[in-house]
Amino acid sequence: MELNLKGKSVTVTAASKGLGKAIAMEFAREGAYVLISSRNMESLEATKQEIIKETGNNAVDYAVCDMKRSEDINALVDKAIAWNGTVDVLINNAGGPPAGPFMEMTDNDWYHAFELNLLSFVRMIRSVVPTMQKQKSGHIVNLASSSIKTSLDQLVLSNTLRPGIVGLAKTLAQELSADNILINTVGPGTIETDRILDLNKSKAKQQNVTIDQIREEEIEKIPMKRYGRPDEFAKAVVFLASGANTYITGQSLIVDGGLVKAL
Repeated sequence: MELNLKGKSVTVTAASKGLGKAIAMEFAREGAYVLISSRNMESLEATKQEIIKETGNNAVDYAVCDMKRSEDINALVDKAIAWNGTVDVLINNAGGPPAGPFMEMTDNDWYHAFELNLLSFVRMIRSVVPTMQKQKSGHIVNLASSSIKTSLDQLVLSNTLRPGIVGLAKTLAQELSADNILINTVGPGTIETDRILDLNKSKAKQQNVTIDQIREEEIEKIPMKRYGRPDEFAKAVVFLASGANTYITGQSLIVDGGLVKAL
């Protein structure tokens, strides 16, 4: 199957590590021009060099971007357009909100999570849509969490805000389809990343058990009996954002090895 990504302009946010990095790597393998962002220049430079080495694609660049700053977001999109003339693909990604029960979350926690995990997506989309409308094409994929389908223990911020991403994508699928702009949401289940390690540490501390015990318990719940790999998640995202996807929009996909039982 031809993904039609060679030479396409792809922007991936929060891509210096984890799922964002894995996704950027897959786009580079397909010959796209890949612009990555995060808040740390040193991490971005290291990731850029790693992607180039692994894929042989030199069309990789980066921009420092704090996803809570609208001026950084606009500058990121401006750089993408100046670099390759347009933005064909936007992968919206941001770090997950902190874990903890409802009564421990302060107003600042809620404001931070809203800005980072919902408003930043709104701002990124608002920044790229005019270019996509002008060229009458575009793909947007929002990264969320399996909390878009089921509530997760100790993750009240994610459970509350992530579904907002789905509502946003559903609405925009109606508004943008006439311009051939497709927008979808993909939620990771238990994928082997630093985020999962951090959550497992938090659970182990709360339950007074070892991290290995938490890992074993989590794996036992997954029908495939293992954590997912970042590249497995990335391939699903890249397909939805590629030229091979011409009719899927407004949808939500969970990549979780069958863990979530909700319909």
